[in-house]
Parts: sequence; C-alpha cells; structure tokens
Amino acid sequence: MMLHSELVLSFLIITVSSNLAITIRKEKRPPQTLSRGWGDDITWIQTNEEGLFHAQKSNTPLMVIHHLENCQYSQALKKVCAQDEEIQEMAQNHFIMLNLIHETSDKNLSPDGQYVPRIMFVDPSLIVRADITGRYSNRLYTYEPQDLPVLIENMKKALRLIQSEL
Repeated sequence: MMLHSELVLSFLIITVSSNLAITIRKEKRPPQTLSRGWGDDITWIQTNEEGLFHAQKSNTPLMVIHHLENCQYSQALKKVCAQDEEIQEMAQNHFIMLNLIHETSDKNLSPDGQYVPRIMFVDPSLIVRADITGRYSNRLYTYEPQDLPVLIENMKKALRLIQSEL
C-alpha cells in the first residue's frame, strides 16, 4: 500500500515526465517541405509534369527554380529570395512554383545549358519563355543576389505576357 507522500511523488514524476515529453515535441524541427528554404508560405509542387498540368489548368505561369543544396550561388540567391516580400507575395499568389534540386528531362528548361541557379518561366500554353532572361549573356537564366530587381521585373513580365498573349 502506497503512502500519501509516495502517491503525490509518483504523480509529480508522471506530470514532470509528461511535460518534458511535450516540451521536447514542441522543440522538434518540422519536416523538410517542398520549399527547401525558398519560402515556406508558398505552395510548391513536386514535379515539372505536375507544374505544367497546374499551369495549364489554372491559366497561371509556372516559375521553375533549378538549384543545388551544396551550391554557394544557389544558397545565396535562395536566402535573398526567401527574405524578399515582393517575390514571396508574387510567388505565393500569382505563380505555380517548382524548385528542383535535380535536372529535369525537359530539355526546353535548359536551352543554354544545365547550370544553377537557373530560373525559367513557362506560360499556361506550356511555352518556355526564352524571352524572359536575366542579365548575363553566358548564363541567360541565372540570377545573383544583387539581381533581385531584375527577377522581380521578370516575374511581372511573365504575368503581363499572360494577360496580353493568352
């Protein structure tokens, strides 16, 4: 037979253990999402095929970001894009978004080579917009952190082209 003090002590240990378990669960990091750090509030799709389907179905442009996790240039661009409110808002509300850490079999998404980071736009008629490029002649679709104004203008251009051409 347990004494009252033993019963109280036993109850306290169970309570402390339960609270500790809850605290540990709260501190656990959430699982990796499809955002891969590019913007957790954005709805990301998994594959190029899925992106093309949704772009066509919703009459919304697809923005494809090719990058690598171990590439310093990709990481630098990701950091500034994830912090830029205008890019995040447009990506969240006006684009089908896909970021790839592997090359796609769609050769239309690498017209001038397979380099990273590379950002391309596909309109709802499934045409890769080769006319929406960054500022570098040797890597047409790359952007560096200081190129965010160019990327923002290109996102706006992709949206304008859809309204005027489709």
